Amino acid sequence: MAKTSAIHRNAKRANMSARDKTKRIALKNIVMDRSLPVEDRFDASLKLAKLPRNGSRTRVRLRCKLTGRSRGNYRKFELCRIALRELASTGQIPGMVKSSW
Repeated sequence: MAKTSAIHRNAKRANMSARDKTKRIALKNIVMDRSLPVEDRFDASLKLAKLPRNGSRTRVRLRCKLTGRSRGNYRKFELCRIALRELASTGQIPGMVKSSW
């Protein structure tokens, strides 16, 4: 089990990124629009820089839903490799069987 503080910190980042998503997209569109004056684009980039860093989507880490493990995760299942194997071995994931050849 991962540290609960790390799990809560990541959840806080996910909430912040969801909250600031539309604002970030709007400011990025202004910054990238070449038809606008340079002053407006620069002001938009300053506003974007003033937003909290943890509100960025890239700061959110993919963690296992069961254990909170941050490494070896499968995006499709949102589980780490260890939890996925345990659930598959006990037959709790439909259609998944242990391979043998």
